Amino acid sequence: MIVRFHLDEDGELAQHLTNELNAPLDWPEGGELDTGLVAKIAAAAASDVSYDQAANGHLVDLFAELPLPGTTRGREFWSSMYRAAGDAALYIDPGNAGGPFIDYLIKGNEAGIAGRVLSFLAELDDGERDVVAELIGGELDVLGDAKYYGNLWLRDAETTAWHVELASRRRHKTAEDRERFLQAWRDA
Repeated sequence: MIVRFHLDEDGELAQHLTNELNAPLDWPEGGELDTGLVAKIAAAAASDVSYDQAANGHLVDLFAELPLPGTTRGREFWSSMYRAAGDAALYIDPGNAGGPFIDYLIKGNEAGIAGRVLSFLAELDDGERDVVAELIGGELDVLGDAKYYGNLWLRDAETTAWHVELASRRRHKTAEDRERFLQAWRDA
């Protein structure tokens, strides 16, 4: 993880700690582990983890807009999805990914789900993508052009999945990787 966080004495977190929690930033005085250091650790952890969780929650929200598997409408939708996208649909089909698809999210394997979404979209040619967009858009509860709204859904899913995928790669970076990156850009 290469998150850097600076605790501004005038920032919101510092104000919250001192005003709301009555915890001075240098408390306990002279101690190695003080409130400010704990806040820095917490903020760094929260910024790294919460972004992934928010992105994954958003992926779940996108799929929640589609017909529920196991219902008549859901079976029709996913059958139509397979006809529109061919084998690419297997990456996201509830019958293939189903319970494990959601369980992976719950257990923290966010990149695996994001990878499935990206693989699905990468395999679609332009014609298939148009048909899939119209199919998805037709299921969304919005007025207007189904293809347009379906394309928005697809772009949103693709971008969100990419953010998750990219964030999962950053977890393996170290402080040395960050310094090497910064130095390379300074030297450019």
